[in-house]
Amino acid sequence: MSISHAVHTDSYRPLDRSAPVFVAGRSGLVGSALWRLLKAEGFTSLLGPGSTDLDLRNRSAVFEWFAKHQPHAVILAAARVGGIKANDTRPTEFISDNLLIQVNVLDAALRHGVERLLFLGSSCIYPKHADQPIREEALLTGPLERTNEAYAIAKIAGITQVRSVRRQHGLPWICAMPTNLYGPGDNFHPEHSHVLPSLMRRFHQARIEQAPRVVNWGSGTPRREFLHTDDLARACLVLLERYDSDSPINVGTGEDLTIRELSDMVASAVGYEGAIEWDPTQPDGTPRKVLDISKIAALGWTPLIKLPDGIAETYAWYESTGPGGARLPRQ
Repeated sequence: MSISHAVHTDSYRPLDRSAPVFVAGRSGLVGSALWRLLKAEGFTSLLGPGSTDLDLRNRSAVFEWFAKHQPHAVILAAARVGGIKANDTRPTEFISDNLLIQVNVLDAALRHGVERLLFLGSSCIYPKHADQPIREEALLTGPLERTNEAYAIAKIAGITQVRSVRRQHGLPWICAMPTNLYGPGDNFHPEHSHVLPSLMRRFHQARIEQAPRVVNWGSGTPRREFLHTDDLARACLVLLERYDSDSPINVGTGEDLTIRELSDMVASAVGYEGAIEWDPTQPDGTPRKVLDISKIAALGWTPLIKLPDGIAETYAWYESTGPGGARLPRQ
């Protein structure tokens, strides 16, 4: 069944607030933000089994779960995620686990006729040296960043599967590509976390231990943008109700800063006043990555949480939870 490849931005297709909605990855950084928003928006049949109840890598278990619960909509936020070191040293797990999760959930959703599905990818799908800000059309136009190539290829496979379902079966499934995310519930693991929570944990420990200096990885010169997960959650609902295209759509702030500037911002929020040094022998990753968000802006969405405010909120959560609450990288 053929479908139009046009972007439909002028239609409004509200989700049934009483129908079952499956938030895959409900306990993770993104999933927990989605859960909070959907409950606040009046959704009454949210489904979010934990990994101990449903291992999304187990194909038969996933199909049995879909047959039993028959979700009307699915947000696929479950993934194995990690920072630059984890991606660089454990690529086998990042490609294998993510492919298993995606194929099982997407195949089961198709088998059981899920009408609305949102697949969450990552801005790392884009080429390492893509023109900035990165437009959606940059996908597959150049080589990927080596340190997270395995994760990126898994996500590109997910995009391709969603596009294939749209083309063959006519279902209005969509893909969103968020920028770097942060917020309460983040992963603060000392080796597997992303850059912002990694900095936060490092400065927190240095302040507690009264360490005279902190050494950060890399040169501090790469530029990145950061989006609070509560803003992403709002974007997901907007997309499910207003977006219909086989093109992935970017979700970010459209603004970036250097990792050095981010480091200073986090240190200030934590209250660390010691010296900050940099280890250029550690990898920097992509030199710059900021997204063009004009397509989602045309749908009426804009980020609301300023980075300094979001960092302060996230650190307050981290302090209240304690370093012992740092989660493992699979979410």
